[in-house]
This record gives sequence, structure tokens and C-alpha cells, in this order.
Amino acid sequence: QVQLVESGGGLVQPGGSLRLSCAASGISFSIYALGWYRRAPGKERELVAMINSSGKRNYLSTVKDRFTISRDNAKNTVSLQMSRLKTEDTAVDYCHVECTNYWSQGTKVTVSS
Repeated sequence: QVQLVESGGGLVQPGGSLRLSCAASGISFSIYALGWYRRAPGKERELVAMINSSGKRNYLSTVKDRFTISRDNAKNTVSLQMSRLKTEDTAVDYCHVECTNYWSQGTKVTVSS
């Protein structure tokens, strides 16, 4: 029943921006912490950004000054605004409802010149 559907991935040049969005059905976001994770080629999955139910944010150190995670409980969405993208940001990105086994299908972000 629970589905998390992403949009916004694609190909951008270094220094560019992308916004990822994740919309949920079958679950209410309001009480949960939400996270964005990514898996780069040949690497393990890592937490990129998290926002808890009170709006407190945490970021991977390498993206802290470039990415912003936001949530809209009324719309059941969580977004990741990515700016000043670097080639090392190339990965498949996933949204996740913390403390659950709910994950999106993943969307590819490619940063290349």
C-alpha cells in the first residue's frame, strides 16, 4: 500500500542544480523523520540528508553547504534541492521514511560535462 515516488533526476553539468521530490501514498509523513540517501557507482549507500518531524536537518558533510532538504507534511512530500553539483554527486538517490522499510525506487542523478 505504501508507495514513495520520486521525480527530478537527470543529467546536469558541474555547478548546476537539480531538485528531487518524493511523494508518498498510504502513509502520513507528519510523525516521521525522512531521509535522502544515495548510492554512487561502486560504493555503499550513504545518508545524504535527513529532516526529523520537528524540522531539524542533518547533512552529509560534503553536501552541507550545497543541498537543502525540505518537507511538506500537508502534501506528504519531501524534497532535496541540490546546488553547485559536483561530479562526485553522481549517484542513484532514494527517499526513505526513517524507522520503516519504506524506500522509493531510486532516481539517477548524473553530473557530467
